[in-house]
Amino acid sequence: MASEAVRALAGEPLDHRFKGLPPDAEAAGLTAGDLAAQRRDLFTGGFTTPVLTLDAEALEHNLAALGAYCARHGLAFAPHGKTCMAPQLFARQLDHGAWGITVAMPHQARVCRAFGIRRIFLANELVDAPALAWVARELLADPEFRFVCYVDSVRGVELMEQALAGLGATVDVVLELGAGAEGRTGIRTEAECRAVADAVAAAATLRLVGVAGYEATMPGADAGTVRDWLDRLVGLAAELDEEGRFAGTGLDEIVVSAGGSEWFDAVAEVFARIPKLSLPVLPLLRSGAYVSHDHGWYSGLTPFNRIPQEGGLLPAFRLWTQVVSRPTPGQAFVNAGKRDIAYDLGLPEVISVRGARDGVERPASGIRVAKLSDQHAWLETDADATALEVGDWVALGMAHPCTIFEKWPMIPVVGPDGTVGDLVRTFF
Repeated sequence: MASEAVRALAGEPLDHRFKGLPPDAEAAGLTAGDLAAQRRDLFTGGFTTPVLTLDAEALEHNLAALGAYCARHGLAFAPHGKTCMAPQLFARQLDHGAWGITVAMPHQARVCRAFGIRRIFLANELVDAPALAWVARELLADPEFRFVCYVDSVRGVELMEQALAGLGATVDVVLELGAGAEGRTGIRTEAECRAVADAVAAAATLRLVGVAGYEATMPGADAGTVRDWLDRLVGLAAELDEEGRFAGTGLDEIVVSAGGSEWFDAVAEVFARIPKLSLPVLPLLRSGAYVSHDHGWYSGLTPFNRIPQEGGLLPAFRLWTQVVSRPTPGQAFVNAGKRDIAYDLGLPEVISVRGARDGVERPASGIRVAKLSDQHAWLETDADATALEVGDWVALGMAHPCTIFEKWPMIPVVGPDGTVGDLVRTFF
């Protein structure tokens, strides 16, 4: 359910801060809600290029697909909010059954709290003293607020204890099990896990509530190595429980958490085998990129490619650009570059062309993005390519939702008839 703060986003004035929106909206004093209510046509309603859009139907399809998948497999879901940093989408994820929202950094947690999120899973070890003091204040001010974060070292526990001493709050933590010897963060061995668990038990301000990690950082991860690691994670939870690590702490559930957007099928399979523990288990999945999906990266990695009978995702983003130069028959330039385009996981794909003369959208063929400048994409065109001339609108599909969202503070949501019925605000 959307908070009052989320609903209030409709009242934000539209001005120069927001790329691609109609300039006359500012002149008329329109708010985001006003513009959405007008249901303007994306192509004829005054929007300027480049403009990033979200497909309304694809967005709803993706939200429903993961919500239904988690429900079928008995998974709690805390989608990773760092993907979109869009409170309106957080609210819709919660409406589709999410337990809470995952974040990676204190700023992201603060955004969540500003928009009424009651459950936050911070998938990182938090050792920043001012940030921990803020967490303590939030916990004390709102008894319904649930906050969980990683610990992955005895030193980290010491720093957390120092920062929280005397503040009157207890912070829930999970041991982060590293995904292999060469993974990213996380504790490497079970023996080290026990040393960190001992340190948590000795800390007056921390409470151990479970185990977690992120499988996709494992070098050379495949179905076998990911399942082996997930089995280790589940086994660690069972061993800690057998040792009485969760007893007498006031817990009502043990958290076992993993899962990005690449291996949630393996997470569902292994978490279904979690043995009966002394307390109920919260099997928490944290996928984030699914919300918009993409062209060219997660489109190739999504588990739904392996289990199509379980559903599928649709790429929701299109970056609409305009041809501003056609200097040679084999070359064209559109007015979007590195400042507007996500390119860390590959160059964008040319999806379609909308003719400036006739307003007809055609599939793009024989047109490729060759490279990017700051404000231009360099297109190569074959002799038999889709017709392309100065003024035409060109839709690009991009990879990596995290770096797509972060470049656009306000994103029009476009319906099947081309009308803009909503605007999504991001906070990076």
